[in-house]
Amino acid sequence: MTTDEYDVIVIGAGPTGENAAGRAADNGLSVAIVERELVGGECSYWGCIPSKTLLRPGDVIAAARRVPGAAEAVTGPIDVAAALAQRDYMTSSWDDSSQLPWLESKNIAFIRGHARLSGERRVDVATADGDRSLVASRAVVLATGTVPLIPPIPGLAGARPWDNRSATAVRAIPRRLLVLGGGAVGVELAQAFRRLGSHEVTIVEGSSRLLSREEPFAGEEVQAAFEAEGIRVMTGLAMTEVRRDDSGVTATLADGSTVAGDEILVAVGRGPHTADMGVENIGLEPGRYVEVDEQLRAVAVPGGWLYATGDVNGLALLTHMGKYQARLAGDVIAGKDARDIASRSIVPRVTFCDPQVCAVGVTEEQAKERYADIRAVRVGTGDVAGAYTQGNGITGTSFLVIDGARDVIVGATFTGPMIADLLHSATIAIAGEVPMSRLWHAVPSFPTISEVWLRLMESYGL
Repeated sequence: MTTDEYDVIVIGAGPTGENAAGRAADNGLSVAIVERELVGGECSYWGCIPSKTLLRPGDVIAAARRVPGAAEAVTGPIDVAAALAQRDYMTSSWDDSSQLPWLESKNIAFIRGHARLSGERRVDVATADGDRSLVASRAVVLATGTVPLIPPIPGLAGARPWDNRSATAVRAIPRRLLVLGGGAVGVELAQAFRRLGSHEVTIVEGSSRLLSREEPFAGEEVQAAFEAEGIRVMTGLAMTEVRRDDSGVTATLADGSTVAGDEILVAVGRGPHTADMGVENIGLEPGRYVEVDEQLRAVAVPGGWLYATGDVNGLALLTHMGKYQARLAGDVIAGKDARDIASRSIVPRVTFCDPQVCAVGVTEEQAKERYADIRAVRVGTGDVAGAYTQGNGITGTSFLVIDGARDVIVGATFTGPMIADLLHSATIAIAGEVPMSRLWHAVPSFPTISEVWLRLMESYGL
């Protein structure tokens, strides 16, 4: 076994790992990155990119149907073959060769293989050409992400369930689709398949509403929109048994009723990808998130040499947050005094269904647990001229949660069709702790949907 030494070794070459490696390299450090699958990771090939690509045709048609004149031009169904071909194009047909030149341009050594931590600052890699041993003089960055969870429902594992990878890499649209889980992945893919041609789509969610981690109105609005376009939503019901036979999949629910589909997609959450990574060799427990401090160091590993960035630390399971943490860790490893101030309280998130649900910071319920003086203001997203110019029937809610003692926003939620880009203004306001009295002078352009900010300020009393 050969041994090579680098300043930094990054395990995992998804967006988080790539950013950690790139930032460390930009800071003048020698870097190796190890990936057993594809450079670009889950997001590029089985998550964000293919799922949003599959959603896009339906979004465009829905937008056109809201506009008189354009609506009349929508005369046929989605071309599924073309939509899947675009998905293949966006994922480079699951070929990462186009990603490798970027690593080379940064002088980052790429090693394709299965990495395992074998001791302090040591990583063993099983490659197709044999085993290699790597030593990090400064740090090892764990950026291995998460894996989908399959709950222990009798019969489910044997029913050949889909996870996000199965769904986003699909080659044919099922006539009937069952979706277990009403979080972001479940609702996005349920709507994507319905609009791509599935005749029956049923979502089963154990909690009382869809998108249960967001403001209650968000899940309610999504459910109403889904039911209006023929997606069946069943909330407050646990799935107790699943069986597959020649006719498809049948699921039994807690009330004794059954639902059926040709396929079943399981989207109930994800767990840390720390099994079979050798973490037990450095005192960590496999299958658990790696707890980190504000500089992304693993708190349970002495010496401060192990960093955990992105989903694997459990702070904020979103690609953009992993990239943020990765850049921060790359600076800390290089000796800079950088600290994570966003991952625990300023997390922007978008569920790309129609209507979109866009949120940042805390919900009103969470805010009441943290602050003594909370005010909430709400207006209709569609109640501005900019929304009317986009088409008819545009609705939604724009909602701010404000810490009255400091006069600053601590949470924001926007719902409505294709309004994701409205979110960043709220993220800036929260991160900058900009007083409401100052935000009143941030004048929104007319006629844009961003005029909801003016209406929110007026509702606040400014």
